[in-house]
Amino acid sequence: MEKLNIKEEARKLIDKLPANSTWDDLMYEIYVRQVVEAGLAESEAGKVISVEELRAKFGLPE
Repeated sequence: MEKLNIKEEARKLIDKLPANSTWDDLMYEIYVRQVVEAGLAESEAGKVISVEELRAKFGLPE
């Protein structure tokens, strides 16, 4: 995954928010972005399990 310019990415997030956004709205968008990027990085690093393994781990039906 390519290294992002955090300041530029933050500006893009802010620019996409409606004019009446709150600090909580901004923090939520940053949180979601961070979680998605972390998940993608783990996936690219091969740190994944199959759906079947996940279901078994949590005792979910198939």
